[in-house]
Amino acid sequence: MKGVIAQEPLIKITRNLYIETYGCAMNFADSEVVAAIMQDKGFKTTQDIKAADVVFVNTCSIRDNAEAHVWGRLREIKHHKKTNPGLIVGVLGCMAERLKTQLLEKEQVIDIVVGPDAYRDIPKLIARVEEGQKAVNVLLSREETYAEITPVRLSSNGITAFISIMRGCDNMCSFCVVPYTRGRERSRDAASIVNEATELHKQGYKEVTLLGQNVDSYNETDSAGNLVTTFAQLLEKVALIAPDLRIRFSSSHPKDITDEVLYTIKKYDNICNYIHYPLQSGNSRILELMNRTYNSEWFKKRLDKIKEVLPDCGISSDVITGFCSETEEEHNDTLEMFRYANFNFAYMYQYSERPGTLAARRYKDDVPADVKLRRLNEIITIQSENSFNNNKKKIGEVHTVLIEGFSKKSMADFKGRNDQNIVVIFPKEHYQKGEYVKVLIEKSTQTSLIGKVVEQVMF
Repeated sequence: MKGVIAQEPLIKITRNLYIETYGCAMNFADSEVVAAIMQDKGFKTTQDIKAADVVFVNTCSIRDNAEAHVWGRLREIKHHKKTNPGLIVGVLGCMAERLKTQLLEKEQVIDIVVGPDAYRDIPKLIARVEEGQKAVNVLLSREETYAEITPVRLSSNGITAFISIMRGCDNMCSFCVVPYTRGRERSRDAASIVNEATELHKQGYKEVTLLGQNVDSYNETDSAGNLVTTFAQLLEKVALIAPDLRIRFSSSHPKDITDEVLYTIKKYDNICNYIHYPLQSGNSRILELMNRTYNSEWFKKRLDKIKEVLPDCGISSDVITGFCSETEEEHNDTLEMFRYANFNFAYMYQYSERPGTLAARRYKDDVPADVKLRRLNEIITIQSENSFNNNKKKIGEVHTVLIEGFSKKSMADFKGRNDQNIVVIFPKEHYQKGEYVKVLIEKSTQTSLIGKVVEQVMF
């Protein structure tokens, strides 16, 4: 009888991946795609950088201070590599696309540089690093949407999730690096988006945010180039999944917010009455320099239409102060627009010149830093008053809120957001995360509403 050679059981080696993400919601969604790609190759995510075998920093290039923050963080990560020489460090995203091999040259800590369209190639790049090489792939794509990849939800509350519906941008605003770092616009097929949202709902998620650089220009086409699904039609498809699945979307470009989108929001209770409506400047000459494709009067009329169709719509905006050649009078036009628009919230910034953009090539960044800061503070003052007064008007109203988790200040209080995307705080009592409740607003601050539950919403 021949002897039998005992074999050791195969042991699957699992390695740890640590991801830090900076910038917009699209970057956070991308990190979840990267985690899925790495999970398929035997990696599990960890929140402890000291336990990591691979560290990725997913970056943003929208402003200079965003990049400066990443450079500082990379210097800190360098210390981890000294204590763990086998640690692989990669830079992902927009900064990787913009700076490319400069990242490898400037900081010895970096092994891998990967642009937003090359995440599928990461396992091969890691293998190359393990062979003793540096690895770069920043090729942009006209087709990549990662449509069939199911993201790994990182640091999820189990209630809200992002769904990327498109990638890239065709708008070419003169101040913006996004078309250069994320490439041309392309849309995912609607079926894959609906499937992802459906699966999330089955897993207990109660809210999805549809993401894109400009979601309103979403368009699914067939092989012949014929339009199959508009953004309004996509909104409807997702809304029909379940009445207790809330839908939000971000971000928009004013020129692409159609009446069809507005009336679709009005038609479905589970599509939130909230639109991000970026202004950038209240002056028509500056808007033309920015290549925004609309003037201040057009912006006002479109804003009026939104408020006509959706009277209770929460509206937020973006503004850049101190853009090239902006005069005091033109700045005052922006102040007046803020008074007119009465936004619920706004993201407000000083102009930060980004290398490679049209503005950097054509226009002089000639507004002094102290003037930019003073103008920014004037805008902030008006917006703070608008936010405070808008919230104060809601005292005595009852708002439907999706419970997302505990308040930052107290484990005795829950927090959630209402239809208009305003944070609402209320006593926890016997309610549970993921439930919808009606909250009577009793107090307000500039940034939130405070009240008590008067009823649980049943579907």
